[in-house]
Amino acid sequence: MTHRLLPEWHPQDGIQLTWPRHDGDWAPLLARIEATLERIVIATAHYQRVLICVPDEWTKKRLADTFDAYGVPTGRLLLIVAPTDDTWARDHGPISVIDEDNQLLMLDYTFTGWGGKFPAQRDNLLTQWLADAGAWTCPVASRDLVLEGGGIETDGEGTLLTTEACLLNPNRNPSLSREGVEALLAQDLGVDRVLWLANGHLEGDDTDSHIDTLARFCNPSTIAYVRCDDPNDPHYSALMAMEQELKNFRQRSGEPYRLIALPWPNACFDPDDGHRLPATYANFLIINQAVLVPTYGDPADVTALKALAQAFPERALIPIDCTSVIRQHGSLHCLTMQLPQGTLAPKTRSTEID
Repeated sequence: MTHRLLPEWHPQDGIQLTWPRHDGDWAPLLARIEATLERIVIATAHYQRVLICVPDEWTKKRLADTFDAYGVPTGRLLLIVAPTDDTWARDHGPISVIDEDNQLLMLDYTFTGWGGKFPAQRDNLLTQWLADAGAWTCPVASRDLVLEGGGIETDGEGTLLTTEACLLNPNRNPSLSREGVEALLAQDLGVDRVLWLANGHLEGDDTDSHIDTLARFCNPSTIAYVRCDDPNDPHYSALMAMEQELKNFRQRSGEPYRLIALPWPNACFDPDDGHRLPATYANFLIINQAVLVPTYGDPADVTALKALAQAFPERALIPIDCTSVIRQHGSLHCLTMQLPQGTLAPKTRSTEID
């Protein structure tokens, strides 16, 4: 059976978020990250639903009261108590495909905490746990392949954009060659072209160069990407080489892609130990009729919004301050997973388990 990986701009039922635990990695920044997540929920709920996995019944009740006070319609919010490790729904969430009969299927890939860097056992089980809780209206199929949603981009027409540093990293699928990875992606996602980037990285990134931090499809012919103009910045050489790769890529028609350069924000550093944080404007989220754009309190924020307005003239652009999110080495897109139209149940049962 032939599958087709749905692009992010496909009509959505909602998005998935995973709320932080009070005893997790976010504990020192809990109030700050919760404020950011609240802004994401409020902005998104204007257009579609939001599924939030919460750590316990107390948090579920608290968030229900909070969003009611903010005026979020009850029907736009689905709170489910579920066991989790961390908040990065992009990488532990389901990847949705459609078959030739327009039937939806959620693929539940193996998540190992970005190659075993962090605990991920509960997050790896979350998609099936939500299926058992009645969250989905379509079937879920598990896959042994280690793959994170942030590691792949699609034009929705059979082309995949990704990085060698992530998908070919021996900490993911050490027994698979490039050809073996491509064969599995073709089988599962219906892709017949893979555009591999050999260059590009962000300091402070734990994902081994996820594509959603570097370059993103905005439509089948347009790619937005991060560009570093500072020759003194340690990213300069790699990102200039990545830019040249993107210029060399061709659409299926043979035409070059329309490339939209996103600005390079001033370097952000962790206030505790001084390491550089992975601030990127490529980590935007496409939802119905809008695009949520990460901002960092930087003069480049406005430039990024203007650049993305060229890519999404028909959508509202909503800035979300992500200065707290990068403290844990991700950004806006990393926190979210879109749920295509026809995947999210209208109601579900929420059962707390150990």
